[in-house]
Amino acid sequence: MIKHKLLVSALFCVAASGCQTTPDEYTATHQDISFSVVDTTIPEIQQALQSGRVTSRELVDQYLQRIALYELDLRATMAVNHRAQAIADQLDEERREGIIRGPLHGIPIALKDNIHTIDMPTTAGAMAFEGFIPPYEATIVTNLKRAGAIIIAKTTMTELANWVATGMPDNYSALRGDYGMNPYDPRRDPRKGFNDGRPVMSPGGSSSGIGTAASFWAGNVGTQTSGSLVIPSNNNMLVGIDPTIGRLSRHGIIPITLDQDSAGPMTRTVAGAAIMLGAMENAENHDDNDPAIGTCEAVPNHDYTAFLDKDGLRGARIGVPRAFYYDPVTPPGETEPRGGLKPGGLARMNEVIAVLKANGAIIVDPVVVPSHVATNPDDNQLLFGNCYDTQVRGNDQDCSIVMKYGMKRDFNHWLASLGDTAPVVSLAALREFNASHPQLNAIKYDQQELDFSDEMDIERDRERYETDRAKDLRLTRAQGIDAALQSANLDALLIPAWLGEQLADKAGYPQIIVPYGTYPLTFDPPLPEGFLPAEMPYGVTFMGTACSEPELIRLAYSFEQNTKRRVPPPLFP
Repeated sequence: MIKHKLLVSALFCVAASGCQTTPDEYTATHQDISFSVVDTTIPEIQQALQSGRVTSRELVDQYLQRIALYELDLRATMAVNHRAQAIADQLDEERREGIIRGPLHGIPIALKDNIHTIDMPTTAGAMAFEGFIPPYEATIVTNLKRAGAIIIAKTTMTELANWVATGMPDNYSALRGDYGMNPYDPRRDPRKGFNDGRPVMSPGGSSSGIGTAASFWAGNVGTQTSGSLVIPSNNNMLVGIDPTIGRLSRHGIIPITLDQDSAGPMTRTVAGAAIMLGAMENAENHDDNDPAIGTCEAVPNHDYTAFLDKDGLRGARIGVPRAFYYDPVTPPGETEPRGGLKPGGLARMNEVIAVLKANGAIIVDPVVVPSHVATNPDDNQLLFGNCYDTQVRGNDQDCSIVMKYGMKRDFNHWLASLGDTAPVVSLAALREFNASHPQLNAIKYDQQELDFSDEMDIERDRERYETDRAKDLRLTRAQGIDAALQSANLDALLIPAWLGEQLADKAGYPQIIVPYGTYPLTFDPPLPEGFLPAEMPYGVTFMGTACSEPELIRLAYSFEQNTKRRVPPPLFP
């Protein structure tokens, strides 16, 4: 086993508040290592705990050691739970007494820092929320603890889930004052105009998969409104499940808009993600604090491992939506095509299709997503994206206001739920705090997204919001995913990397991304001579209709087991 000498004051701190963990502050004496957490999966940890090869305390100590060794390189954590070791000791004692809470008993898990915990701050990376301890715990946190999970840390995230400023790089926050780094290339971008400290390889999205990829913990919970879970899963070579809205409770998660917000697991394997997904569900298929719960019928015993089938591709009908996702398409009224893959990407996805066929899948190629090829502009999803940046009031007729409207409505409602503990009283007050604290670098990249959300009038703009929401659903459901699936009686759509995020997010439908090796990166402008880029992790997404997680898990697991293309980050052994 490993014996550790731990400087608690160094490790159990809030990284965003300026406390740094260094290797000198955490030493270990290596004796016989019978079990290592490095790149170890949740099922492997389950088996090791059951057999007595490792204790939960030893798991926590090993993970804390890795945080201490590599945090300065990766900036993966916002806070570490000062009670993690004591919780592990308690869970070990329960195990000795024959008490097993659930499938995650004694397994360390991390949370995105917009998810409420009452034993660590929940800041979403915002300077105004520094040190904030919510008055209640997120429902999914309660569920994870009930399943025996140890909440070991909060992960670095893009401030307020990247609804602050359009130009803000992934995994930057004012509170952290720095950027999360991708473990597959943890160097900073050297190019002029990009050399503000940001990583040369984006860790992707506002959720962070950095610590899971680098074995800081066994898995983590991310959230998604527009790609923030599947993109970091892709970029950190992880499995990510973005579930149907209504599968997991959002109560106690700092929102952008409940129309599109979801939470889901990010792990190294499909089996691990399936275990976490079941553990995160409500015991009863109901939640007074999230009326969406009940949208999907609960699976028996919340056990998604029942759908892990290595032969699950056999006979499955999978559609290839070529237009936009594989091949460029020109929307009506425009002269320039959108979307499509470069030749290398097409070759990669054709290889994936061959793998699926070889394992018994029936491939329908091509299949059409009607809203992506519609000749009537009002029916074309590509002409109706989310309003961002310059699409302020009066300049937002050709985009959906759902996200900017929902941010004001739901963020203010969340603040109200905090009562007297709320760090600010409204979105307007947050904007005022940011603007009045330039010395804290509160808005290094400005705050135009917050500004144009706050210009929304919840009552006056309600009719426009409802119209846009109905159009979003029409174009992504009836004329989108459902139409494509029903056209050829399909089980799923095959999407390159994370490119279908907006389609699934607006629909509120599930998707699972699975690692499939790496892919060469290109840069414009190019990197300096002699600065050779590493290859970016690359994933494949299976997308389905509402509540189709069981079938998607079956397909994703079979694909994973018959390819096994994930590799750990080589620089962090």
